[in-house]
Amino acid sequence: MTLKQLIKLENKSKEIWVISPSLHYDIDNKDFNEIVSVNRGEKAKYRYLVPATKEIEKNMKMYKKMYKLSDAEMASNFLLLPESEFNPFITESAIYDPSGKCIACCAPAMEDSDDVIKFNEATAKSMAKAFKAIWKRYKRSNP
Repeated sequence: MTLKQLIKLENKSKEIWVISPSLHYDIDNKDFNEIVSVNRGEKAKYRYLVPATKEIEKNMKMYKKMYKLSDAEMASNFLLLPESEFNPFITESAIYDPSGKCIACCAPAMEDSDDVIKFNEATAKSMAKAFKAIWKRYKRSNP
């Protein structure tokens, strides 16, 4: 799958769950900036699992400003998890429409590469189940 195909997939999705060590695509990639902005305007639901790092703190402030979100919206959209030694090795992953035709993809976390991996349906559903379990454990609600 290419980055352009991934953008088309995100454009069609009503619910997007993102696991990101940096928020690179949402902050630094112009094509993704535009689609996130459009999707938010059309009430697409975004949820993020991110590590509690200085970089994420800075990028969340930028995200809040870019997409004109309130503190309450940021709190409901983001789950900060403890930083891990694995953070430098984590790719950015996204789960599209997890309650429907669940599709999961990943791409390099810190670069605008055209290389995107699309997981099979079983893996996508497994990733969605894990995301939901983590969200419920810490937020005590469904994502």
